Amino acid sequence: MQRTSFDQMQCPVARSLDRVGEWWSILILRDAFYGLTRFDQFAQSLGIAPNMLTRRLKALCEAGLMERRLYQERPARYEYVLTDKGRDFRPVLWTLFAWGNRHLAPEGESVSLMDPETGLPVDPVVVDRRTGRPLSDGVRVVAGPAASPRLRRRFERQTAL
Repeated sequence: MQRTSFDQMQCPVARSLDRVGEWWSILILRDAFYGLTRFDQFAQSLGIAPNMLTRRLKALCEAGLMERRLYQERPARYEYVLTDKGRDFRPVLWTLFAWGNRHLAPEGESVSLMDPETGLPVDPVVVDRRTGRPLSDGVRVVAGPAASPRLRRRFERQTAL
């Protein structure tokens, strides 16, 4: 079955899901943040079928989140490393950790985030880069400068309610 692409949608959430919305992709990125780089490492960690892992790694490379690098010539062997774009996914992953620990782990945390300098637990919060203020329910979503007329009308209707 062919997957629907959200690449042409103007919504940044839809476009993001087009790149990382398949669960294996996020788990591969998670493992890359853990330091895994080689196909066999990802396969062993995830228990994923080789053909599926190949497709997901290819898609992550095509999306610019990972880069395939030759590390051995004979035989040719490659590793998969995060790009700057891929490393920018880190805060998203950490907030998923926190949300999952808070809402989906009734038995308690099996994985925690820790500050390496202090050894204290970390509880991520999303803040505005300009002001440093935590985002809250008071944040509104509005049409941006590149929004299509259709998208602008959509947000105008929502604001009027």
